[in-house]
Amino acid sequence: MRVLVQRVLSASVAVDGVIVGEIEPSPGRQGLLALVGVTHSDTVATAAALADKLWRLRILDDARSAADTDAPILVVSQFTLYADTTKGRRPSWSAAAPGAAAEPLVEAMVDALRTLGATVATGSFGAHMQVSLINDGPVTVMLEF
Repeated sequence: MRVLVQRVLSASVAVDGVIVGEIEPSPGRQGLLALVGVTHSDTVATAAALADKLWRLRILDDARSAADTDAPILVVSQFTLYADTTKGRRPSWSAAAPGAAAEPLVEAMVDALRTLGATVATGSFGAHMQVSLINDGPVTVMLEF
């Protein structure tokens, strides 16, 4: 499982022009946008471990975490995090888990974050989405298990 995390001032995801998930931390606060990719060997335990890592990751101002600040998190599934570009010019997606296997694991990660106390918004699994964000810093970090 891979999670590309961006520290943001705001973020939203829309499908067909309709916002399906958004976070807007209060003025002067930050949130996190988490783009989540799933591979074949991932499990619910992997999802829970990454949720905990994300929740406690100290990338907000003053080396604080979402757990410290109650920063909201927008989780968006993104199979393209497992693109293989080693051959030719067309990426291979063979390392990405198929939707039927990946969707429950993304949901497990969201559930684990909520159990930890996070305020979580989500995209729409498998949909063509438009993600908007204001990256703060910029700060972008890759988490992987």
